[in-house]
Amino acid sequence: MRLNKYYLSAFLAFFIWGFFSLALKPLHNYASLDILFYRVFFSVTLMLFINVVFRRDVLLKNWNHFKGMTYKQRKNVVILTLGGGLFLSSNWFVFIFVMNHVSVKAASLAYLICPILTTVLAFFILKEKLSKWQWVAVLISVFSCSLLAFGHFKAIFFSLVTATTYAMYLVSQRKNSQLDKFIILNIQLLFTAMILLPFYPRYSGPIPVEPLFYGCLLVIVVLFTIIPLFLNLYALNGINSAAVGIMIYINPIINFILAVFYYKEAVSNIQLISYFLIVVSIIVFNEKQLFSPKIKN
Repeated sequence: MRLNKYYLSAFLAFFIWGFFSLALKPLHNYASLDILFYRVFFSVTLMLFINVVFRRDVLLKNWNHFKGMTYKQRKNVVILTLGGGLFLSSNWFVFIFVMNHVSVKAASLAYLICPILTTVLAFFILKEKLSKWQWVAVLISVFSCSLLAFGHFKAIFFSLVTATTYAMYLVSQRKNSQLDKFIILNIQLLFTAMILLPFYPRYSGPIPVEPLFYGCLLVIVVLFTIIPLFLNLYALNGINSAAVGIMIYINPIINFILAVFYYKEAVSNIQLISYFLIVVSIIVFNEKQLFSPKIKN
């Protein structure tokens, strides 16, 4: 098996996100938008503090590097960074809308469709090459998602919109490698916070006072926002968007396991078959990394 640090980073990002419900469930009495507002605002504040206090040298080095770029390079970095922030904030907005106003199944289906879209978009936009086995994995994914979507065609449109925004985020950030990834993420979340800020006075509820809210929020900000998003961007330094995208399946697989064994939710035979096929698609997609013999020096 030949798994490098970039594959490990992608795996860990979505593995961590798979347990997001454990931190989110205790906050079920709070509005989803409130959780989103505070998640973004606290993330930005913490990241700014880390960058300004502990990473001044890195900030200065990246600023000088940015100033030394040509106009075209600077323009490209700004577009990719702010565009990534726009895709990210759009994904969070749409996901909450789908979760609250369409259905939970549509929201879950979005993260099953996303790897397929990421792979296809990376193929057409970034010209990333896929092997025949990787295309087989995509077809298996399409089939498994079709099984899960059967009888819920109304939700497919909303699932596609949600999935497309995150797929575009991954694809766009593949080429955004000129600056430090932690700084890029900080700028993107700051941009997201600026987008959300005008909506906060009108759509936010009363300021939470319970310690439970802030305890869970701290876990969400550090463990389920900053760390996995950084790992995601770091992984794109060494592997292509399609490879990172296919790892997204780890998230719903863990959600499914938690739903069955921890939350004791009922499952159908079709769901069992579909999730088994998703596991198969991950293995087939990464067969070269998983089964190629190590090259000895």
